[in-house]
Amino acid sequence: MAQHFLLSAKARTLSLAKVFRMGEDAAYGLFCEMRWPETDGEAVCPRCGCTDSYFLKSRRKYKCVACYHQFSVTSGTIFASRKLSFTDLLAAIVIFVNGAKGISALQASRDLDVQYKTAFVLFHKLREAMAQEFADVKLNGTVEIDGAYFGGYVKPENKKADRKDRRLSFNRSGKRQCVVIMRERRGCSLPFIVANEGDAVPFVRDHVGTLATIHADEGTGWDALYAGWDTRRVNHSVQFMDRGVCTNQAESYFSRLRRMEIGTHHHIAGRYLNAYAGEAAWREDHRRVDNGSQAMTLTGAAMEAKVSRLWKGYWQR
Repeated sequence: MAQHFLLSAKARTLSLAKVFRMGEDAAYGLFCEMRWPETDGEAVCPRCGCTDSYFLKSRRKYKCVACYHQFSVTSGTIFASRKLSFTDLLAAIVIFVNGAKGISALQASRDLDVQYKTAFVLFHKLREAMAQEFADVKLNGTVEIDGAYFGGYVKPENKKADRKDRRLSFNRSGKRQCVVIMRERRGCSLPFIVANEGDAVPFVRDHVGTLATIHADEGTGWDALYAGWDTRRVNHSVQFMDRGVCTNQAESYFSRLRRMEIGTHHHIAGRYLNAYAGEAAWREDHRRVDNGSQAMTLTGAAMEAKVSRLWKGYWQR
């Protein structure tokens, strides 16, 4: 029997011990390389684009020769106004990517010896950077599509006679939302949050090529797909696969997201469900990538992302 990738040595190329041994200067140099890869880590002014600058060593800042603008390696990124050291920042990214089914902010706050608020906001900034990979994505080939409901827990009554069927829509709390995943086989995953499964059809029109083949289950919400795509269905009450038609890749995504909700975070607030759904999609797409490459990919995405308008000053409202 073949060994699972996560159990192999190939999956482990970066450890926390290695991060802390590299020191603050090496960690700072790594962030510079991620911020300015075109110049091999040499500073580029974000205001005028000049490549000549003075380095203010006492504050780790640069001063542009042309426009005299002062900036740092994290200026204009989601790490702007950071207080953590670069070593701790890199360690937080490694801790984040090492969780195959996510990692709670409470656990990270203990590992890094920071406030829960700090870990919570930092991880959401990383999820925002992850979401950049899904921008303007167009799926082609064989695309699996499915939906599952998350959130909106209704506590059962004490007495059995008073309990209601919580699967029925009129017995729910009204907070339950549907996560719809469109997953290209051997390609990208694209999640969306809608009220009901069938509401995702307009998103399919925008993000799935007309020559694609769509695999879906027998949910009535997917009947409209026949109008624009080669759509093939499988009846899950009878079988999981019918002559090659299945939604197994979509179910794999839901398995990861469900374990994130139940086993790691225990509760996901409705307005943050889209962020966690995007994180699960990113982890699925990079599940066969070693943790060192995952950390560098996420660091590069974070250094390319602009200042977060949602999470900057979150606790100060």
